[in-house]
Amino acid sequence: MELGRLEYLQALVTEFQVTDSTGNKHRRSLAFSLSSVSSRTRPFPLAEAKEQVLANLANFAYDPSNYEYLRQLQVLDLFLDMLTEDNDSLVEFAMGGLCNLCLDKTNKEYILEANGVEPIINCLSSSNEETVVSAVTTLMFLTTPRSRAQTTALPVVECMLRFSLSANTRLSNLASIFLQDYCSPPQVEEARNLSKHTAVGIPLPKD
Repeated sequence: MELGRLEYLQALVTEFQVTDSTGNKHRRSLAFSLSSVSSRTRPFPLAEAKEQVLANLANFAYDPSNYEYLRQLQVLDLFLDMLTEDNDSLVEFAMGGLCNLCLDKTNKEYILEANGVEPIINCLSSSNEETVVSAVTTLMFLTTPRSRAQTTALPVVECMLRFSLSANTRLSNLASIFLQDYCSPPQVEEARNLSKHTAVGIPLPKD
């Protein structure tokens, strides 16, 4: 990768960090004045800028020639950190970025070593379809002999069974592939039997 692109990626990361810091300061300093004007919460332009920067980073994560520099700039950590945000758009873009990155063996190993599977599994409960689809796909890519016990844990298999029955064709097809290619028949049977005795499960995303 040419130096110019590395500098551009660095500028994006810096812009994201500055936007986050500035946004927090503005939220604190403007809290009183905003409450005196209106009781309704309005989105901050800074939040939208933060979303746009993260979306750009996720798009760059699609290109394998950027992988080394995204690791150097700790973008994988940034994506993982964003999975616990309250902002659905930030979670969506971060999950999409991880999905793009984890096809690479080095990135896959990094995510696994960083205990990234758990927050990715938590994204299965998102009401955002794109986030859920990216999470399911990422779990597929992250499944290795070493990680399989975690990526195909019983709650995950139960979730995939429910997704496979969804009216959402995109999601049901993806979940069916997960069950067929990444789960053993005994795992699926155990999850199916358990599901018969409980109404608790990961909710389906909104259409």
